Amino acid sequence: MSRTSTIRTNTPNLFDNPPIPVQAKLAAAWTSFMFFYIYIDYFHLYKPGVIDNLRAGVTFEFDISPTLLTIFVALIAIPILMVLLSMTLPARVNRATNLVIASLYIAVSAFNAVGESWDWSWFYGLSIGIEVVLLAFILRSAWTWPRTPAVPAGPATTN
Repeated sequence: MSRTSTIRTNTPNLFDNPPIPVQAKLAAAWTSFMFFYIYIDYFHLYKPGVIDNLRAGVTFEFDISPTLLTIFVALIAIPILMVLLSMTLPARVNRATNLVIASLYIAVSAFNAVGESWDWSWFYGLSIGIEVVLLAFILRSAWTWPRTPAVPAGPATTN
């Protein structure tokens, strides 16, 4: 009988982990933010009285109107567009746009808890907390965007 021996090494079996471009990280984070944002709005409909208020033409403290719905469309369109813009804008503009929009949306996320009772604090605390974590990831990714050194102009020539 032949015996085969197995050589064991302590070398771990590493997975390939290629670097992910900043644009892809930002687009993924905005996509995650949008999915979460939409689901929170959907789950909000489960609160007692919300559907009745909507049928009566009121949401939060506002009468439902074309102007209000236009504002809602704008609020949802901006992060949706950020998915595309994060992949297509030039780096300098992309970085600035992500820093500004993510900063503004922290306030938009926090506004969702205005006027809510403490009975719903866990729902709003968790949902706003997750939204802010996603926005913080966007801010950090944009803020720490790697810079490439400027290319020197080359040797100066004098005539």
